[in-house]
Amino acid sequence: MKIGKVPPYVLRELVFNTIKNQRNEIILGPGIGEDCSAIRLKDDEIFLVSTDPITGAVEDAGYLAVHVSCNDIASSGGEPIGILLTILLPETSSAEQLHRFMKDAEKAANEVNIEIIGGHTEITDAVNRPVISSTAIGKVHKDQIVYTNNAKIGQDIIMTKWAGLEGTTILAKDFEKELSSQFSKEFLENAQSLNKSLSVVPEGRIAAQYGATSMHDATEGGILGAVWEIAEASNVGVEIFLDEVPVKKETVDICKHFGISPYKLISSGCMIITAFEGQKLIDILKKNDIDAKIIGRITHKDRVYRHNNLIIPLEQPDTDELYKVIAK
Repeated sequence: MKIGKVPPYVLRELVFNTIKNQRNEIILGPGIGEDCSAIRLKDDEIFLVSTDPITGAVEDAGYLAVHVSCNDIASSGGEPIGILLTILLPETSSAEQLHRFMKDAEKAANEVNIEIIGGHTEITDAVNRPVISSTAIGKVHKDQIVYTNNAKIGQDIIMTKWAGLEGTTILAKDFEKELSSQFSKEFLENAQSLNKSLSVVPEGRIAAQYGATSMHDATEGGILGAVWEIAEASNVGVEIFLDEVPVKKETVDICKHFGISPYKLISSGCMIITAFEGQKLIDILKKNDIDAKIIGRITHKDRVYRHNNLIIPLEQPDTDELYKVIAK
């Protein structure tokens, strides 16, 4: 495709026609010449907005873009409503690739019951691989909003699902050719299928209703990065029991192949939650078919994790392990 804005006929055929109207709150959606979308909210509801780029994945970029931003809305206890997508493609991209991104994005939107309400598509020599930036919009009742900076001393730290979830799916898809020389087709299909667990919208809703005081989606920096960010935002200490952190075998083996840590690998789909009487919340989550486990506690000062009988300082997150693989 040529550099510049995507032509209107391509937008209509491959972008707009892929999007299906879903939400009553949306009173103005995407269209040729429309600069804004419009959402109707009630007086007792708070408007939530979150934005994220997808730069470390190619195959699932459209799908990930929707889930990653919606997960941020869920981390505040909110319900995502709509999303705007900015898609920047290199000149070597095809119309079929753009259409695939949109179909994947629409699939994810259907999974979390939101609407794609606008955005921008462009072919540009400013990028050498596809970049998708998403801005999610959501709502939450004014009495139910949850802040990352509200972890309380003495609370349990609860983790849903498995460490390195998103990173595993990206590596298994984008590096499939390399990995297929070492792992079976079934193994890689299992690793790739973890993308079905990328949404934390269900656990966000349940945890907010339970009374969780802090939630954080474990994105770049992985599980350890997410826990550190909660501690930093809340000005508290943490103690993590790394041997208790659930990790899929596929993640362990793929990380071993690339020489990276599953605990510092991007983990969208995993929610870190702080709450009193965490086991009660875990029981509720499990009744809703959501795996969860207590992996630590909020403390007064020190930030550490225990691993193989060692006590290790929990440091500010560095570059995500995914980018170490991509840069090789």
